Amino acid sequence: MKGKALRILLPAAGLAMILFGLLRGEQLAIWAKAITVCLECVGIG
Repeated sequence: MKGKALRILLPAAGLAMILFGLLRGEQLAIWAKAITVCLECVGIG
């Protein structure tokens, strides 16, 4: 019973956090940081 509840609760909590981040516009901040890291790895940034 406990394991079944966790299998449902954890993905639901993760999905709720993802949706909350999307509503706040956090994907833009993450995208900007990812671009910076990639450019630094290549040696451009």
